[in-house]
Amino acid sequence: MNQKMEEDQLTASGPETGSVPPDQETRELFTKKQLRKLIFPLVIEQFLAVAMGMTDTLMVASVGEAAVSGVSIVDTINVLLIGLFGAMAAGGSVVTAQYIGRKDEKNVSNAAGQLFLAVGGLSIILMTVTLIFNESLLRLIYGNIDQDVMGNARAYFYLSSLSYPFLAFYNSSAALFRSVGNSGVSMRVSFIANLFNIVGNIIFIYGLHMGVAGSGLSTLISRIFCAVIMLVLLQRHAGLSVDFTFKIDKDMLRKILYIGVPNGVENSIFQLGKLLLSSLISSFGTIAIAANAVASTICGLETIPATAIGIAMVTVVGQCVGAGELDQAKRYMGKLLKTAYTWLIVLNLSLIPFLNVITNLFQLSPETSSLAVKLMLYHSICCMLIHPLAFCLTNGLRAAGDVRYTMVVSICSMWICRIVLAYVLSLHFGLGLMGIWIAMTIDWLVRAIFFSNRVLRGKWRRFAYRTLR
Repeated sequence: MNQKMEEDQLTASGPETGSVPPDQETRELFTKKQLRKLIFPLVIEQFLAVAMGMTDTLMVASVGEAAVSGVSIVDTINVLLIGLFGAMAAGGSVVTAQYIGRKDEKNVSNAAGQLFLAVGGLSIILMTVTLIFNESLLRLIYGNIDQDVMGNARAYFYLSSLSYPFLAFYNSSAALFRSVGNSGVSMRVSFIANLFNIVGNIIFIYGLHMGVAGSGLSTLISRIFCAVIMLVLLQRHAGLSVDFTFKIDKDMLRKILYIGVPNGVENSIFQLGKLLLSSLISSFGTIAIAANAVASTICGLETIPATAIGIAMVTVVGQCVGAGELDQAKRYMGKLLKTAYTWLIVLNLSLIPFLNVITNLFQLSPETSSLAVKLMLYHSICCMLIHPLAFCLTNGLRAAGDVRYTMVVSICSMWICRIVLAYVLSLHFGLGLMGIWIAMTIDWLVRAIFFSNRVLRGKWRRFAYRTLR
């Protein structure tokens, strides 16, 4: 009864409950300098991640549009599967950040060790399944696509599958470094990995004429390098001890799964929906597939600041919640959201005049290039208006433990708006590929409305309160 009364008191008066007078204000957990030190490397790292994808696409484009299409459809599957252990890494980073906020070093070490145990096992399972059922999965999802596209997709899928465990360990290590506010390590490793990937592409695609297989092999080598270096650095980092073990700690693993499973379900459903849409896109022909692939790659640049700030929000809000500073958590959510909007507006207004120039780099046919530019222009406008509210705030809510709400809203919005509307707009109204992109942005708008309302009304606080028990 007392616990219920305390929880009601925490949430009864809305988002300002629990605030303290200015003269009793506790010190800010993150200074402006600390936020810049956390966010700036994340922006660079996200840019490098997109750059690696663009480099692969640009270099593969020299082989032909069938190669670009083959890589594109595999990458859609990869995002779904990689997202599963990425969600576990996110769960581990939230739990770790909360223990850091409490200054509980023993549980920080334990949480980190359990994270590697869970993510490593899951990534190996996914690698095994995709290696065995390579062509079957492609046929199941995409049906009877052109034979040359299928051949390229199969080769790239095999090499991608082999990289899953290494990418999983890299992502987990990077998430742990970020949880202590050190995002510079993964940025530097990512930069070196990009150089490896570019050199590898030059050797395997242009030098040895291996085509798509060369791109996949180069990506595999760079991911192995990233994983090894990050694990070595993690062992040497004085501020972050990891208890590597094969023994399962049920209580700790349960806490990680409490965040990771809803996040994983949400991400999987989201990516599954994108796979269904990829199947629909493939029915429009090679021009639509190639235009969508190029537009998606370049549009990844347009969301980099928001993506980076969303990642930073996990560390900032997680540590605030762990320290019991819920008012600070809310203030930082608002501050980071404003920063995301400022950066997105500047970036997108800078890119719009050069969309035609950028698209021409991919050596597309005039029809494909024209369609890609239309998609990117529409995306840029919606990105500046809606994207941060839809995707930054959700990370703040997850870091506070409000994971089920974000999962339910995201899944419902995905299926109702992005999937159903995509079929209606593209087929019934004859909008084709553009109809799918319009449905995507309507999905953004619905998420933005629900998540911003959740933060403003303060209902997330009761979940943050539970993490403090």
